[in-house]
Amino acid sequence: MARAATTSDPFNAVAEPRRRDILAFLAGRERSVSEIVAALGLEQPSISKHLRVLREVDLVRVRREGRQKLYRTNAVALRPLHEWTGEFERFWRDTLNRVKERAERSTAGASEPESEG
Repeated sequence: MARAATTSDPFNAVAEPRRRDILAFLAGRERSVSEIVAALGLEQPSISKHLRVLREVDLVRVRREGRQKLYRTNAVALRPLHEWTGEFERFWRDTLNRVKERAERSTAGASEPESEG
């Protein structure tokens, strides 16, 4: 089965680590391209390319202010990603609770005094 193009699928778009970095950086507030470049240490053409992909899948929005373009995350478009990853959060929480319970049982058994027989 062929993969969907990154420009049409938010899941493929966020598969790229630098795009996730950009989204994380934009989560706090609206930023200019130069702020993103400075914060992430990537070249401006690379940042612009990643922002274009994120715009095309509607994960970021852009507005002009004078000569600057300001980018921000689109929370509505991020929701399906959040909901999908939430399924795995429940899985890990349940798994970690089972590990914790096992460790506590093991610790409790080791700390019980040996009976004199």
